[in-house]
Amino acid sequence: MGERRRGGGGGGCCPPMDLFRSEPMQLAQVIIPIESAHLTVSYLGGLGLLQFKDLNVDKSPFQRTYAAQIKKCGEMARKLRFFKEQMSKAGLVPSIKSTTRADINVDDLETKLGELEAELVEINANGEKLQRTYSEMLEYKLVLQKVSEFFHSAQSSATAQHREIESQHAGEESIDTPLLHDQEMVTDASKQMKLGFLCGLVPREKSMAFERILFRATRGNVFLNQAEVEEPVIDPASGEKVEKNVYLIFYSGERAKNKILKICEAFGANRYPFNEDLGKQAQMSSEVMARLSELKTTIDAGLAHRGNLLQTIGDQYEQWSRLVRTEKAIYHTLNMLSLDVTKKCLVAEGWCPVFATKQIQDALQRAAFDANAQVEAIFQVLHTKELPPTYFRTNKFTSAFQEIVDAYGVARYQEANPGVYTIVTFPFLFAVMFGDWGHGICLLLATLVYIFREKKLSGQKLGDITEMTFGGRYVILIMALFSIYTGLIYNEFFSVPFELFGLSAYACRDLSCRDATTVGLIKVRDTYPFGVDPAWHGTRSELPFLNSLKMKMSILLGVAQMNLGIILSYFNAKFFGNCVNIWFQFIPQMIFLNSLFGYLSLLIIVKWCTGSQADLYHIMIYMFLSPTDDLGENILFPGQKTVQLVLLLLALVSVPWMLLPKPFLLKKQHEERHRGNSYMPLETTENSFQLETSHDAHGDHEEFEFSEVFVHQLIHTIEFVLGAVSNTASYLRLWALSLAHSELSSVFYEKVLLLAWGFNNVIILIVGIIIFICATVGVLLVMETLSAFLHALRLHWVEFQNKFYEGDGYKFYPFSFALASDEDDF
Repeated sequence: MGERRRGGGGGGCCPPMDLFRSEPMQLAQVIIPIESAHLTVSYLGGLGLLQFKDLNVDKSPFQRTYAAQIKKCGEMARKLRFFKEQMSKAGLVPSIKSTTRADINVDDLETKLGELEAELVEINANGEKLQRTYSEMLEYKLVLQKVSEFFHSAQSSATAQHREIESQHAGEESIDTPLLHDQEMVTDASKQMKLGFLCGLVPREKSMAFERILFRATRGNVFLNQAEVEEPVIDPASGEKVEKNVYLIFYSGERAKNKILKICEAFGANRYPFNEDLGKQAQMSSEVMARLSELKTTIDAGLAHRGNLLQTIGDQYEQWSRLVRTEKAIYHTLNMLSLDVTKKCLVAEGWCPVFATKQIQDALQRAAFDANAQVEAIFQVLHTKELPPTYFRTNKFTSAFQEIVDAYGVARYQEANPGVYTIVTFPFLFAVMFGDWGHGICLLLATLVYIFREKKLSGQKLGDITEMTFGGRYVILIMALFSIYTGLIYNEFFSVPFELFGLSAYACRDLSCRDATTVGLIKVRDTYPFGVDPAWHGTRSELPFLNSLKMKMSILLGVAQMNLGIILSYFNAKFFGNCVNIWFQFIPQMIFLNSLFGYLSLLIIVKWCTGSQADLYHIMIYMFLSPTDDLGENILFPGQKTVQLVLLLLALVSVPWMLLPKPFLLKKQHEERHRGNSYMPLETTENSFQLETSHDAHGDHEEFEFSEVFVHQLIHTIEFVLGAVSNTASYLRLWALSLAHSELSSVFYEKVLLLAWGFNNVIILIVGIIIFICATVGVLLVMETLSAFLHALRLHWVEFQNKFYEGDGYKFYPFSFALASDEDDF
């Protein structure tokens, strides 16, 4: 619900707004020379007042004239997306404002983007290769450390064991001395088996399975030792941090070695060389450290160069993306035009407002001059019966209200726009349900934050709910102001009444009437000057005065708004020259509604003015059940019985008045039209589009189905008669939600805040205040606001707009770069 998403441009050049009727539109044809086509469409996109029609619907995107150019723009957009991803990974944000204002050609931009992409891809590839090598060197360093510890530990253990054996041999032989010991000690060294070994790193999560597979594959003829690496290491293959173990495998024979190599490859266990010689180990360690230092320096230099390159791209990113988006939009629009090969020109058709004719012609002349074209583009208006799009010129204040109406349905061309009245009626009906000037002030303060920061927030990407709230900030502003107004009328500040405009007009006769509402109260002063008297907020279980006030006010507001809807149907019928609807729809509807509910509204006002004790329920019920009976105590004015009989008779007559004459008149008009007895005068350009809408939808068919028209009118009549009753009852939701809001507010105040205050404990009081604030914000300022908003929306969409609003039109979406710039994707 934000004005940033709405169509239409050129608002600064437009005459004063007229929201009641949509702008007069015309179908225009523009013949553009090919040499100036690109520049012409560019100027029209900057103007944003022409909605092009697709004249190549039968062609696929690949068969159109400028498919190659769109493909080129798509490729440039892909490169820009690649740059944006790289900047996002590097933690850089593209500059909103470019550092240079120099214009750049699209062809030059394509070449530059290709060069930058190739350079960046090469830098990334080299960086990944260096990083992989660096990770391998780090792993190699860990392998050298751990395996050296393995060999050193094994050598120390072997030396200790050898000394132990020698010491045992030097002593006296016992019965436990092995008989073959001497033979084993003197075995020939050439007959001893040579063991090979492999070392490296294996992921820790695979280490157990790795050990089991090795044991099974070699039938236990291996010796495996593992040591955990304390910190995760970056895997050279995946580039992710992985917890690993250093392994050392001793084996015998080439067959076992080949099995071990395959198992290592399957488990992703990296292998590194190792030499048993201590001198070579030290040399390898020093070489690895030197290599790591060299790689670190090279990687840092590469990252700095990559960062500088991305910063350069980021400074120009917005300008480049805007140019690519603009070019793609231009060529997409050019593909909608019809190519006349013989005349070397493009033919365009589109809708534009009548007031924009001069601006479009000026743009065409300027484009021809700037393109050095020999022939200027030709602009001419086409006459058509096709229904034009609907275009309302809105600003940041009225756009949100118009969106409320458009969410139900876009107005038909030149149909009366409910958005004009929604600006006042929608926030007011909301405030009737939400009336509390304390809550209204809270809502107002929250809205002012959006309004004071709108320049900053309008250029940011907001969340869905935040963006919707920000777009409707002026709707919420008016809702808050009306809520303060109705809250002052209800005299409720967080459900507490105040004597703001003077003292109460009532006082207790004695101390026993302290909490009473009527019994025991006497009037001692002049009437309270504004709003509800504080004394009317007596016992909450009764609320006779305030309850009755809100209920009757709901009926008055509902009948008034429904009458407004019927009056707007008269303006629609009169504007379109539909006399049948005026005589047989508007007049009987007005008579029926006001004979019943208009009369009820009159009785409410008379009762308020006279202070009568008449029972309105009894009057309305017996007006139908016993219209001739004596009214007794329920007489409000002289001649009331006669007036009721006349109104009842008019209500009964209005039903067949709506039902019967219209189908027969439509049938007669159809027959006369086909006999040639009726001729329609030629319309002017402005009204030529109303030919189809000025008659009933069935009148333009070749075959007139009287039964179908009659059934349609019967349904319409029944719907209105029943709807008049149900819609009036539906407006009682104003009373119900207002009462619910007041009661909830009273519960939070009395059962939370006052209860905590009564304990005379600071901690309990603080907890009570916190709970009261959370309940007020969460329930009353969020949930109740949403509830009242939705109910006000329903009253406008159903009870108000169904009296006159068709809502079957379609929006005017002109070709505009301003709209294209709001899109996130290319």
